[in-house]
Amino acid sequence: MIAIFDIGKTNKKCFVFDEDYQIVFEKSEQLPETTDEDGDPCEDVNLLADWVWNTFLDILEDERFMISGVNFTTYGASFVCVGENGKPVLPLYNYLKPFPENLKKQFFDTYDGAEKMSLETASPSLGSLNSGLQLYRIKHQKPADFQKIRYALHLPQYIASLISGQYFSDITSIGCHTMLWDFQKNGYHEWVKREGLISKLAPIRDSDSAEWVPIPISLGGNYHAFYVSVGLHDSSAALIPYLAYFHEPFVLISTGTWNISLNPFNTNPLTPEELAQDCLCYLTFQGKPVKASRLFAGYEHDQAVKRIAAQHGVSEDFYLTNQLSENWGLSESYLNFMRQLVEKQAVSTKLVLQNTPVRRIFVDGGFSKNEIFMNLLARAFPHAEVFAAEVAQATALGAALPIHRFWNEKPVPQNLILLKKVNV
Repeated sequence: MIAIFDIGKTNKKCFVFDEDYQIVFEKSEQLPETTDEDGDPCEDVNLLADWVWNTFLDILEDERFMISGVNFTTYGASFVCVGENGKPVLPLYNYLKPFPENLKKQFFDTYDGAEKMSLETASPSLGSLNSGLQLYRIKHQKPADFQKIRYALHLPQYIASLISGQYFSDITSIGCHTMLWDFQKNGYHEWVKREGLISKLAPIRDSDSAEWVPIPISLGGNYHAFYVSVGLHDSSAALIPYLAYFHEPFVLISTGTWNISLNPFNTNPLTPEELAQDCLCYLTFQGKPVKASRLFAGYEHDQAVKRIAAQHGVSEDFYLTNQLSENWGLSESYLNFMRQLVEKQAVSTKLVLQNTPVRRIFVDGGFSKNEIFMNLLARAFPHAEVFAAEVAQATALGAALPIHRFWNEKPVPQNLILLKKVNV
C-alpha cells in the first residue's frame, strides 16, 4: 500500500491506495491560516507539519494498512526555508503576497528586462507567484534571515523531508513558473547563480526515485520502514495518469482553485504574446516542457457563489442542490456568472490549443462534476470532444504512479480513468 499526501491551498488530504489503486483510506481537513510578519495571510507551516505527522502515525498504527511507500503532492510557488535543523526559519509566504515594485524593477533592470527573463524561464512576471523572486526578496530585504537558510524547499519537498529526513529539489516544482529554470539551457538560470541562490537549493532528485527510510520511532516494538519519494507539484502530478493511458493528443484542464489547461502536445516555444496572457510552461516529472495557461476560476467561482447566495438568501451549496430548478432568479444569476466564467475558460484553453492536433479535452477536478460548466464548455469547443474524467483523485494517483515499482508488485490496472463524453 502507498500513502499519498495531497496538500491543496484549501483542503489537506491524505489517501491510502492498495495494490489495485483502490482508495482504502481517505482523510481531508481544512487548517486555519496564520499571518506573516507583515500581517499578510499565509499557510501555518508548523500546523501543517503536525497534521502530516499525526495523520501518518495514525495510518502506521492502523493494522488494516501495511504501508510500503509514501509520496507527496502540493500546490506550487511556495518555499519553506529551513535551517540546519530542518525547521522553518521563515513563514511559508503566500504566493499572493504583494511583491515590492521597487524590488521587481531592480531585478529586471539587473537581468535584461522582464520579457527576456520570462521567455528564458517560461514564466510570466507574476511577483510572489514566481517563487524564485521570493528568495530574491528575502536576500535583499532580510539578509540576516537569508543567512539562516540551509535549504529553500518547495512545499512538496519540505513535506517529504518531514518523513524522510532528507532534503532534495524536484524538477516539477522548479519548473512551475518559478523563474529559476532556464528552459532553453535546461538548467538553473544564470541569475540564480549570480545571486548565490544555488547554495540554498537542495540537490535535484529524480521524481520517480525513492529512498528506503526507517522512521526513528518504534510502534508496538517494531520500527517501520518504507520507500519515500521526493514529492511533486500538483499540476504536474495531475497530468501523469493521462499521459500514462492516452497517447492521442489531448488537453487536460485540471480544475480547482486554479484551472490549469495543460497541453503536453504543444512543443512550440512560448511567445511574448502568450506570456502576456499568462501562458507558461510546466515540466513533467521526466523533465519535458508542457505548455499551460491558467485561470483563477475556482477562486472566482467561490466568490461568486457567496455573493449570489447572499443576494438570494440561500445556502452556499445552492448550485449542488435542486434549488436552481426551483428558483428562476437564482438560476439566472448563476447561469449568467457561469457563462462569463466559461467564456474566460475558453479563451484561456485556446491559448494552448493553437497550431496543435488536439481534438480531445479532458476535465478533471471539481468543475468536471459541474454539469453547467461542462455543457457550456462543450458548446465553446464544437470541433473537439469534451470529456469529464472520472478518476479517483487524479493528483494523488499521479503521485503514486511514478514510484509504482517500489511499492507494488502488481501491474498498473488499465481502468483507472473513465471518460464521460459531454453531448451538447
